[in-house]
Amino acid sequence: MTLLKTIIFTFVVPGTVAVYVPLWVLSSRSAAPPARLGPFRYLGLLPVLLGASVYLWCAWDFTFAGRGTPAPIDPPKELVARGLYRYVRNPMYVGVASAILGEALLFGSLALLEYAAAVILCFHLFVVLYEEPALGRRFGESYRRYRAAVPRWIPRVRRARFEE
Repeated sequence: MTLLKTIIFTFVVPGTVAVYVPLWVLSSRSAAPPARLGPFRYLGLLPVLLGASVYLWCAWDFTFAGRGTPAPIDPPKELVARGLYRYVRNPMYVGVASAILGEALLFGSLALLEYAAAVILCFHLFVVLYEEPALGRRFGESYRRYRAAVPRWIPRVRRARFEE
């Protein structure tokens, strides 16, 4: 059942943020014509695929290691500090932002680049104002140690030494 809830959440929330809204932006009549990037634009496929892979890996860890979903209304019961969470505290957000930035490059769209900036700002505010305080209340000292060991946004090359 948890896996089904994760799949539904993925289609609704990250699907909207990283697929449906960018499609709407690209089809908007007010959108500027795409930049002429030539074959260089296909480099945008790399962050799109990498971002989607990061999100899916993290959603898997939330579902099976954390016994919950990425949805704030049904969060993991266990602190997830494995996999990509050993390198950065918010890899799902980093993955989704990477996918949107890749789409901006792939389609040569300044409007998508502006949208990506707005999404990144919203992610940051959500994490700082809601998610980190909620996780601190939920997981206490364990989360405090995790926060001290693992950076919020910029992944470390070496994984953090965090003991739960």
